[in-house]
Amino acid sequence: MKRLTVAQAIVAFLKNQFTLRDNLKRPFFEACFGIFGHGNVAGMGQALEQDTGLRYVLCRNEQAMVHTAAAFAKMTNRTRAIACTTSIGPGATNMVTGAALATINRLPVLLLPGDTFARRTVAPVLQQLECSSSQDISVNDCFKPVSRYWDRINRPEQLLTALPEAMRVLTSPAETGAVTLCLPQDVQAEAFDFPEELFRERLWKIPRPLADRDLLATAQEWIKASRRPLVIAGGGVLYSEASGALSAFVSKTGIPVCETQAGKGSLAYNHPQQLGAMGVTGTPGANIAAREADLIIGIGTRYSDFTSASKTAFQNSGVRFININITEFDSYKHAALPLTSDARASIEELASAIGDFHVDSAYSEQIAKYRATWEQEVDRIYSTRVGPPISQGEVIGILNDISAVRDVLVCAAGSLPGDLHKLWRTRDPKGYHMEYGYSCMGYEIAGGMGVKMAAPDREVYVMVGDGSYLMMAQEIVTAVQEGYKLNIILLDNHGFSSIGGLSRSVGNRGMGTDYRYRKNGSYSGEIIPVDFVANAASLGAHSVRVKTGTELRTALVDARKQTSTTVVVVETAIDPRVPGYESWWDVPIAEVSEEKSVQEARERYVKARLKERIFL
Repeated sequence: MKRLTVAQAIVAFLKNQFTLRDNLKRPFFEACFGIFGHGNVAGMGQALEQDTGLRYVLCRNEQAMVHTAAAFAKMTNRTRAIACTTSIGPGATNMVTGAALATINRLPVLLLPGDTFARRTVAPVLQQLECSSSQDISVNDCFKPVSRYWDRINRPEQLLTALPEAMRVLTSPAETGAVTLCLPQDVQAEAFDFPEELFRERLWKIPRPLADRDLLATAQEWIKASRRPLVIAGGGVLYSEASGALSAFVSKTGIPVCETQAGKGSLAYNHPQQLGAMGVTGTPGANIAAREADLIIGIGTRYSDFTSASKTAFQNSGVRFININITEFDSYKHAALPLTSDARASIEELASAIGDFHVDSAYSEQIAKYRATWEQEVDRIYSTRVGPPISQGEVIGILNDISAVRDVLVCAAGSLPGDLHKLWRTRDPKGYHMEYGYSCMGYEIAGGMGVKMAAPDREVYVMVGDGSYLMMAQEIVTAVQEGYKLNIILLDNHGFSSIGGLSRSVGNRGMGTDYRYRKNGSYSGEIIPVDFVANAASLGAHSVRVKTGTELRTALVDARKQTSTTVVVVETAIDPRVPGYESWWDVPIAEVSEEKSVQEARERYVKARLKERIFL
């Protein structure tokens, strides 16, 4: 037996957890992030200070540290993770948004929020939420709907079952997401005689489950019978490390591939079968191919509304779906033939099973034309010169040109994800890191640090709009503190450009989307001048402002030579925007309005909705 406090036992347990996939053994927990308050400083704080076997990292915002942990898990293909500890009350609830992001994106993070006293005798304690109908509720119950596993440790011996169960979920490809263990502040400090077995080194094997044999046989028959098959590559391709298998499969068969946001990078942009982005933010070739396809092979995708164009993407009356997904819930979507299995394993088995199948020459020629036409369009957007202020497309083109093959681009929200999904020429499976499951403003810089922690040998470029930057920029301090160099490109368009454009597209006038002074009762005054260069410098970054494409290129080349975080601020024009192609997104428009522009938008909306399909 080993007598430890609950907090000490948690730290001792976490540092001895390892994962094994494809005979590669890794320590599962890289570190424990934390911000200390009265609800965890004497418990988890004491344990982390006493036991240096689990590295502690001081962060600046609780939500941000969960974003960093999620990015780290994503960059390591969910084979590693980071724990996060907070005090009670606001420190805990600040993590709820991060928990939702991790769970929606199926990324493992371990959350250890402090909680109110289990013994209750001194209640209400500072920051405690009182409930007149129950004494067994705290703000930490908010984590229940956004966690894949939730528990409250009211007695020390509960760790004996809670910790292994937490690890089971964290290391499960099918069930992973945020795991929350609520830690009452008195229980954290309680001692108990724990069995030594709890702290032994434990190896969690991440399996590669195979698909059902009969379903696999049916899948290969469907593929052989198809005339216009199309692969939709989702994040599961990358998490399964299946890019090589996918490349071999589609090279052999000639089947084209389009990618979701999470799956971008599954194939290099210049692969002969690569049609690029799919859906609302997709390329014309990918969306036309999806519209006409008679067989969709979805690999590791959950078919979000952006991927399915709000259920309008697939218009062939006879279209069928084969879904390869580690999660049964996703493999059954769209009434598909469900191959609930590891992506790489099933791709390899299908490649072997279908023999010499190849799409016909007419389809191959059409795919080649789509590709050639799209590359010309990307070149056109990259080379379009306006301003200053310069266009967002020009900024993307310049950064893509100066970046190296293994560099990583990080982004999350605003108009940038749509433009990057279409335009970014990804050359490495991990070269494109987009958080779009939750599309959470503020993820970018925090996420960039998580990427850099996971891949310190890569240059990390964070593209962030001024709106997201103003929500959560303070992790620049943490990056500087820890020596994680980021290259941050801050695009200043004086507001929420993405939502401004959406507002106008639905017949409104963009109210609340420009950063302007209030004048005569509305935001119609001059643009608010925000000195982002001074702000970034005050946080410890090397920062510069540029105005032209030439200045931007020079600044980015210089940033690459820097040894610490650099912020390059560039003012960008709202127009011209990168257009949408062959797609639609369901954003409901007011059914009744006095504005003619809204009435007209409603008419277009009602007509477009007629193309939505439910597959049964």
